[in-house]
Amino acid sequence: MSQIDLTPEQQSLKDNIRRFMVKEVVPLISSHEKTRTFPFELMPQLAELGYLGGTLPESEGGHGIDMPTWAMMMEELGYHWLSLRTMVNITNGSIKRIATHGSPAQKEKYLKPVLAGKLKVCTGLTEPDTGSNIAGIQTRADLVDGQWVLNGRKLWITNGYNADVAMIVARTFSPDCDGKLSTFIVERTHANYDVRKLETMVLRCTGTAELGFNDVRIPKENLVGAEGSALSGTLKGLDAARLNIAMGAVGAAQSALDLSTEYVKQRKQFGKLIGSFQLIQKHIVDMTVRVEAARALGMRAAHALEAGKDVRQACSIAKLYATEAAHEVANMALQVHGGLGYSEDYPIERIFRDTRGGMIPEGTTEIQTLIAGREILGINAIA
Repeated sequence: MSQIDLTPEQQSLKDNIRRFMVKEVVPLISSHEKTRTFPFELMPQLAELGYLGGTLPESEGGHGIDMPTWAMMMEELGYHWLSLRTMVNITNGSIKRIATHGSPAQKEKYLKPVLAGKLKVCTGLTEPDTGSNIAGIQTRADLVDGQWVLNGRKLWITNGYNADVAMIVARTFSPDCDGKLSTFIVERTHANYDVRKLETMVLRCTGTAELGFNDVRIPKENLVGAEGSALSGTLKGLDAARLNIAMGAVGAAQSALDLSTEYVKQRKQFGKLIGSFQLIQKHIVDMTVRVEAARALGMRAAHALEAGKDVRQACSIAKLYATEAAHEVANMALQVHGGLGYSEDYPIERIFRDTRGGMIPEGTTEIQTLIAGREILGINAIA
């Protein structure tokens, strides 16, 4: 199994993570997949490994992890369980927003417990009529008698069913803001907004939900950052989010490849190991090429992000290729395994489903193509 070269420190961290995953996470996956629940008791342990707020400076409660190391960590999560990688990613989105734009009081009340893995969070962007076009969000927040009043619906919200706190992006109306997007912290117990769990084909353990806000009142101080600043802040965070998805996809693809490589060296048909069949070897080679190429594109984007370069093209290409390649690899893995690949008692079935889920969030495959095309040609195909 070929890998991008790691420093001794990165290799040591990877080994520690792998041991933790094998001991603490893998035994839980099957039961949670069946009940479509998530083991939140793992979050404090993941925090200790650097998975919550890991890229933040130590002065802000983080671990000061560089982006190439973080990319490796995302790959390791994806290798074992894409639902886990997704929950870590969603949590870190809220961490980054509060750490960057939150008030001292918000950091004390919300950031510290989230960093410790003790507070469950979600981010409300997508709406029934708004997906990739973030600027089209229609949920609104009106400043009335010193409180924000929220009205609208959010759809396909990861961890929305479980979250104690929702970070809601809404079109804002006040004396200082006429319709621009802002972010608000909405506590579930206090705001009592509507939550409806949504069952999905992919990432079944991530508590996807629809959230409804009907004249929901929240304190004025729950605005995060300046009024009208959410659009630029959200767009800035997409590059790292796309890299996270790309590297998680690489991990899942590597897992499917490893399972397939082991299987074809043991499985016999017609009196021979199936690994000796030419077409089986072609599958293994094609899978390896896709995994290696996807990892290289992801790590290239990670190094560019660490260097502070403009990475819109690099991160979009990495997500575009890695997510599609991962599902192609999972499809070939299922073919190699034959009937065993269909079984819910074996990881290939889950990997096949979950890798399909990477092509939509944080910008669909089509959106990534248009972003890359804009960066390459200097011509914007998105209206």
